[in-house]
Amino acid sequence: MADAETPMGAPAKAVSDLPVRFGSAIVMLVISAGALWLGGWVWTGFVLVLALGVLWEWNRLVGRFGASWLAEAMWFFGGVVYIGGAALAMLAIRNGRKIFPIDPEITGYGPLVVLIGYILPIVAVDVGAYFAGRAIGGPKIAPKISPSKTWAGLGGGALAAGLVGLAIELADFGPASASPGYDTASLALALVAGGLIAVIAQAGDFFESWMKRRAGVKDSSNLIPGHGGLFDRLDGFLAVFFMLFVIALGQRLLG
Repeated sequence: MADAETPMGAPAKAVSDLPVRFGSAIVMLVISAGALWLGGWVWTGFVLVLALGVLWEWNRLVGRFGASWLAEAMWFFGGVVYIGGAALAMLAIRNGRKIFPIDPEITGYGPLVVLIGYILPIVAVDVGAYFAGRAIGGPKIAPKISPSKTWAGLGGGALAAGLVGLAIELADFGPASASPGYDTASLALALVAGGLIAVIAQAGDFFESWMKRRAGVKDSSNLIPGHGGLFDRLDGFLAVFFMLFVIALGQRLLG
């Protein structure tokens, strides 16, 4: 995720990079939307490419830690679990029953439900954090790890994600909308869920920032012109979808 609370007065280089960043963003949007819409093996292939790309960047960062071979092997195993779990969750919500550990009865959701119910709340965290961070500023959360992140930004991200969840509930549209209607408890739950998504997404952001700090690099790679690496763009998504994987796995093991 982007550093949402970048201060005013960005360097001239950032302005000159805008056309490249915009062009790359359009390409990413078209490819992602197309894969999500088509689903099936197209979505599977797309998610697999993303997972392998992020794992490569993960190992690239770990290789700069100066750790022992045993520590690097443990980091690699952790990356496979973390990235692989998130990838399985991404596959399951769209392709359904063919992906462990989702219940075989579930066939997956349509592209609009996945977009609005799963992706949009995470995007809202970034957007809310950006505007709240710029407008309010204030104390930093962890300046030694990510100097631009503020508590106001986190609050703005949580509010934005909560409002998206509330709108989904009011519209009776999304993965949790099994029947028409809503009540106060369901609306409150939607707001709380939005806040949890914000916290998890920001935790994923901080985790990747910590890895880059330890590796002594600004970006996880330069795979995406003007945007850095895949890990840079997907850090919050990975954290949220990994938690979905953990929840689904726990339900299957306990149920």
